[in-house]
Amino acid sequence: MDNSNIIIRVATAADSHYAAIITEEMASSAKARGTGIAKRSPEYVEQKITEGKSVIAVTTDGEWVGFCYIEVWEHNKFVANSGLIVSPPYRKTGVAKAIKKRIFELSREKYPASKIFGLTTGLAVMKINSDLGYEPVTYSELTTDEQFWAGCKSCVNYDILMSKERKNCMCTAMLFDPEDHFEPEETKQEFKKHSRIYERFMRIKQSKLLQFLQKKQGTVPSRSLLHHFFNF
Repeated sequence: MDNSNIIIRVATAADSHYAAIITEEMASSAKARGTGIAKRSPEYVEQKITEGKSVIAVTTDGEWVGFCYIEVWEHNKFVANSGLIVSPPYRKTGVAKAIKKRIFELSREKYPASKIFGLTTGLAVMKINSDLGYEPVTYSELTTDEQFWAGCKSCVNYDILMSKERKNCMCTAMLFDPEDHFEPEETKQEFKKHSRIYERFMRIKQSKLLQFLQKKQGTVPSRSLLHHFFNF
């Protein structure tokens, strides 16, 4: 798809009317994947838009294409680039990568001393993060803010997270530390070199965690979960 008519920019108050369609697509996408994300209301997304803490992608005709926003934790010690969503017709076109790049730049502009982190179950997002200079880390290196972790309650994997005392879950944690990081080209090459290992590790990790949950609860993981993680 030709993306020449797509504009990716910091959202302004004039974009508030997109809040409802953005949250609807977030919920729809999570349901289709069989996974959960922290549920956000249109009012919350509108707040991020008016605060200048979000990036939006729209066509020159005003059609909504994609979105992502910034959340700040522990008095600016940590920043999370959250809620990345792209309209279905524009997925796998490079829009997500462009949005992630711009929201990362915005985070660095607004919070230059903050550590930027993210959680993902997808190898594609891991690759995008690696291109920006993120590195895989343990959960212990992320924020301890209770409000952040409370956002995971709407995820179908929340029982796994709590059973593991928030030390592990289906997601892989990635972090950019402005005071101690490799250059993006280095992390990009490192990911490219070890991408097969990362993929295998994620599958093994997710398989073990599903087995753990099944044993603990005496239940069989849902077909949607299995399909999402193992492409059955």
